[in-house]
Amino acid sequence: MSTVVANAGKKAVIHRMVMPSHTCPYGLKAVDLLKRSGYEVEDHHLTTREETDAFKTEHDVKTTPQVFVDGRRIGGYDDTRRFLGKTVVDPKATTYRPVAVLFAMTALTAMAASFAVSGNPLTLRALEWFISFSMVVLALLKLQNVETFATMFLNYDLLAKRWVPYSYIYPYAEGLAGILMVAGALTWLSVPVALFIGTVGAVSVFKAVYIDRRELKCACVGGSSNVPLGFVSLTENLMMIAMAVWMGLSALGIIPAGHAM
Repeated sequence: MSTVVANAGKKAVIHRMVMPSHTCPYGLKAVDLLKRSGYEVEDHHLTTREETDAFKTEHDVKTTPQVFVDGRRIGGYDDTRRFLGKTVVDPKATTYRPVAVLFAMTALTAMAASFAVSGNPLTLRALEWFISFSMVVLALLKLQNVETFATMFLNYDLLAKRWVPYSYIYPYAEGLAGILMVAGALTWLSVPVALFIGTVGAVSVFKAVYIDRRELKCACVGGSSNVPLGFVSLTENLMMIAMAVWMGLSALGIIPAGHAM
């Protein structure tokens, strides 16, 4: 609120691409940011490629949009954020956010499904669904671009380094085990698959991070992620191991079967 008040009455000029076949998204974001920051915006549209190229040449810039305040060129969207004292996300920075968001959503989905079935969001079945839903979503993210995933996976997985096809098999195996565990079906198949890939994965991550002290990115949410390889990455494998052991013991009648509730 203080930023809006401080900038009240100030004017900004923006030149951005608005063509029949393309509207620059950063231009839209810059206009919105300036208005929310209390600026009156003079919005100039570059409606053709020729007009855009001429503008770039005139101002000796390589990109649009371009923002001007008090006759001074501020720059593009990121430059405008810096000018207004706001943070700019580094696209190369490592972050655990994708994994944290994924686990939060699968946990809420599992509780919602449990509530729909039993009227209670906090059941053993909800816990089983949380892990199995997570496995399915993680597999889905890997399978969006299995080639990129496999390339990143080969940096640290011990089995994949010895047998490259395993890097392509892994996401399918994880997805299959997760789907079967959601259904509580074919335990004789889902348990050994999850136990095997989870154990190999846990050992691989532990060796790479805690023994070899390597700083790598994790392929857990796909090959283009900036999630660092570490404890959170290890969690995916430990969850699969725990789920496999749990469902194996449930199938043997040693502990209560959540999927039977």
